Amino acid sequence: MENVLSQFDSSAEGLSKQEVLERQKEYGLNKIEEKKPTPLIKLFLIQFVDILIGLLIVAAVAAYAIGDVIDACVIMLAVLLNVIMGFIQEYRSQKAVESLKNLIVKTAVVKRENRIEQINSEELTIGDIVILEEGDRVPADLVLIEANNLTCDESSLTGESEAVKKEIEDEVYMDCNILSGNAVGVVKAIGMKTQVGEIAEVVQEDDEDTPLKAKVGRLGKTLSLIAIAVCIAIFVLELFKGIPLVETFMTAVSLAVAAIPEGLPAVLTLTLALGMSEMAKSQAIVKRLLSVETLGSCTIICSDKTGTLTENKMTVVESYFTNEDRTLEIGKLCNNASISNGEAIGDQTDGGILKFCQNHKGDLKRVDEIPLDSNRKMMTTIHSLNGEKNIVFTKGAPEIILDKCKHIDYDGSIKIIDAESKEIIIKKIDEMSGHGLRVIGFAYKIEDDDEPEENLTFTGLLGLADPPKKDAKKAVSDCLKAGIKVKMITGDHEKTACSIAKNLGILTTGRTITGDELEKLTTEEYMAIADDIQVYARVKPKQKMRIVEALKSSGNIVAMTGDGVNDAPALKKASIGVAMGDGTDVAKESADMILENNDFATIVKAVKEGRKIYDNIKRFVKFQVSTNVGAILTIIGTSLLSLPLPFNPVQLLWLNIVMDGPPAQTLGIEGAEKDLMHRPPETGDILTKKTLIEILISGIVMAIGTIAVFSYQLSINSSESKAMTVAFTLFVMYQLFNAYNRKANSDKPSTYLYAAIILSFLLQLLIIYLPQLQVIFRTTAISLIDWVVIIIVAFTIVIAERIMKRVIK
Repeated sequence: MENVLSQFDSSAEGLSKQEVLERQKEYGLNKIEEKKPTPLIKLFLIQFVDILIGLLIVAAVAAYAIGDVIDACVIMLAVLLNVIMGFIQEYRSQKAVESLKNLIVKTAVVKRENRIEQINSEELTIGDIVILEEGDRVPADLVLIEANNLTCDESSLTGESEAVKKEIEDEVYMDCNILSGNAVGVVKAIGMKTQVGEIAEVVQEDDEDTPLKAKVGRLGKTLSLIAIAVCIAIFVLELFKGIPLVETFMTAVSLAVAAIPEGLPAVLTLTLALGMSEMAKSQAIVKRLLSVETLGSCTIICSDKTGTLTENKMTVVESYFTNEDRTLEIGKLCNNASISNGEAIGDQTDGGILKFCQNHKGDLKRVDEIPLDSNRKMMTTIHSLNGEKNIVFTKGAPEIILDKCKHIDYDGSIKIIDAESKEIIIKKIDEMSGHGLRVIGFAYKIEDDDEPEENLTFTGLLGLADPPKKDAKKAVSDCLKAGIKVKMITGDHEKTACSIAKNLGILTTGRTITGDELEKLTTEEYMAIADDIQVYARVKPKQKMRIVEALKSSGNIVAMTGDGVNDAPALKKASIGVAMGDGTDVAKESADMILENNDFATIVKAVKEGRKIYDNIKRFVKFQVSTNVGAILTIIGTSLLSLPLPFNPVQLLWLNIVMDGPPAQTLGIEGAEKDLMHRPPETGDILTKKTLIEILISGIVMAIGTIAVFSYQLSINSSESKAMTVAFTLFVMYQLFNAYNRKANSDKPSTYLYAAIILSFLLQLLIIYLPQLQVIFRTTAISLIDWVVIIIVAFTIVIAERIMKRVIK
């Protein structure tokens, strides 16, 4: 005790007020520091630092410079829409769960100047004397100078659910719970220097880009570069033709507008937000919008066993008795759990045994207890028997219990335990252990000496298991069908882990590895077998980080579950970290998703939702980009053919923003494809080679049809205004049929999409026939025959799509 006190320059009376003030000045306060959020004004201005936004602003300035005020205003409206939607998305991300501020306990009981007082735990400093009682949460990292039957729950740090016995000079850590006993400790570390603080610091490092953010970023840059290249080419081409500079510049502006998918940020945000809402209904709370899609790209799920794949309720599933009544009595009375509303409270193993034994009538008064510890691996209680003598009840590790037994009770007939009896019991222990059960042995004796745990009488064995959740096996099967590998990570014994993993279909042709074996492997050795490992047993939480890094370095999108403080770095490092609803605040802070029901099946539902979202984003991008390509090719074609431009900038914005709006946004909420969970994860770019070919063909069909009809209108002496209106309307109808092409092959009807197509068509009618809108869009009324031509030509996009699908198949 004196050594510990001197080490931290303290005394049994505690620190003086002056010492407290000096140390607080030197070491700071006992609190977890939080990463400062980005100021809102900066968050807003950041949205303008984007190539797509920059091009639109240049286009607006150019339009204004040549006197097209209406065009300039419409373009700036598009800019503001994109900026506002981007700001809302970032703001939501920043304001997601802020739990670190609530991490440490609010009060602590300390001894200062030889007086006991309760203080705000932030005021604790190095050398303070802290008093701990059963039920307390440890307010800082302490070294114990007194300990009375102290057990501590360190699962938040270590992942191990069993109570840890603590002695003098042992350390206890911030945020751990005192399960039993009492103690006095000296503060060793506070705030960010504690075990929790060091992990919290890692948790607050900058997030990596999600797969979707990276893909959308690449898409935006690609389209922007294409737009710039084409704009420059057309600008130079028309300039050499002798076309006036102003007209040439407007052509370039029109192309810039045509090439940029202005609606992408808005539809992306809407689609992800709706996905978050759907996931929340399944009790999966997603903290960051872009993380929703990451689940859809997931290739590996690393799942905890206890509480995620299993019920986290130890249940007796097998038994072996030589005296059933006596075993049930021992199980009921040599037990510190309790039953409330049908549920066991306390240690999981004790709770499972108590639920199994609770109906036994035995009710002897307890007079003493020898608690379970990691060395003895036994628990013993002593009870008063008829007020004359005592009876000892003991339970624990079956091999140890058996070694302590001199007798065996055959339903009241007491015999010396011989080699044959021992062999039968050992065989039964091995058999139950082989089934992945936690086996507990039971024994007793009438107390007649000073060694209560010697010369016992054996009565039986109980085998307990944490049963799999009812939907877990199907969920694992769904993952495998979807091309997602499931890896179990647990702190449990290898036999137990393997038994559960085989039962759930996780352990098939792969192998298992223990934490100790993993520790001995070099990075190269581990990487060579990482893909083949299906079960990790006896794993420490800190090893999860290595597992994540290895799997990610092989190009995998990795989901990792966890609930403890020490899980936080791995959750942060994973492509998507999944925290449990009853997990620690630090785990929830570092995760991207929180499972309120702690259920693996919920992760699979979230994966399905993520895939649906990714499909819908691809639908929108394919729809939008094919429109952009069609518009670019149309403008390039008319320029090369020395024809006037078929669209003006305002019409192009109408095509890209308003007309794309309702159809594109409803494409973002289409139902799931029928084969959604029967295909491998998609980890490539949004625009694959196949998709690019489809987009190019669609664009060519639109461009040829539009140029042909536009040329025909000009050739029959139609006014340029009418020819542009027909070409503009044809291109709109191409988009509406193209939106129909993109609908999902789903059991859910595309009601919203059809409604959006009808709405867009009605809006187009208003633009053509309403005089006030004719002025803004420079349109004129067209005839019924024009409409017949428009519908027939536009329908070619549907025919082209059917042909492409057959050719690709």
